[in-house]
Amino acid sequence: MTGTGVVANVVGGVLALGLIGYLFIALIRPEKF
Repeated sequence: MTGTGVVANVVGGVLALGLIGYLFIALIRPEKF
């Protein structure tokens, strides 16, 4: 296990969850956007 790989996985996971959450909120509350 390399530190770089772990960091890349964590950052990728956070970005993916953020994008999914943003799209979900945009679909539920389109008036906010």
